Amino acid sequence: MSEIFLDSANLLDIEEISRWGIITGLTTNQKIFLNEKGCNFEEQAKKILKMMRPFPVSLEGPNDLDGILQAAIKYVDWGDNVVIKIPMLPNGDGLRAVKALSMLNISTNVTACMTLNQAFLASKAGAAYVSLFYNRMIDWMIKQKKPHDVAIRYALDTIQYTMEMLEREESETQLIVGSIREPDDVNQILSVYPDIITIPTSILRKMPQNDMTDKTLKDFDDAWKEFCKAEKKSDEVKT
Repeated sequence: MSEIFLDSANLLDIEEISRWGIITGLTTNQKIFLNEKGCNFEEQAKKILKMMRPFPVSLEGPNDLDGILQAAIKYVDWGDNVVIKIPMLPNGDGLRAVKALSMLNISTNVTACMTLNQAFLASKAGAAYVSLFYNRMIDWMIKQKKPHDVAIRYALDTIQYTMEMLEREESETQLIVGSIREPDDVNQILSVYPDIITIPTSILRKMPQNDMTDKTLKDFDDAWKEFCKAEKKSDEVKT
């Protein structure tokens, strides 16, 4: 069964969605923290880690090897549920960082992956998680002049093949699928059974909604009101 992570750094959103009882982790990135203008990164991150404990929280830092390692050592002191987000850098430095941190038993999440090859390398380096970006894979294919349906098929196939690869390799790496823009993206992604889907609050709020569900519930509510009006009253129980 696929798990749901929340893709957010907003404290009110995290508090709200946590009460739904459906999320088992949280992911953040630089763009997400940009939405929280005026906050202090360390203070906000520590609050999030406390709110989400014991579930994992992915925190992202610099995009160079030394910066990644220095940030990781700093972040892990903030909470025992920290996961270090590491970019899939083209020169292999991201993989070097994953290997170095895995030897220190620090969990990592290799992010911004678009191909099976990248996911395979991340798992071999010892990543706890690897993140494929669903809509950005589609964007990449469309940029290469592929038809939209072919682009969607590529993204879904990459997710499926990655799951099959991780199972075949008996890898402990879990697959996170991110870059969710519409509720229907979740429908499509669930068809290929990833370990985890990380979903923004705005999309999660839309997922329980359906016009026909609303109409059906109204029909039931109206019928109940009519029933109550016509209901035979039971005799009072004499004591």
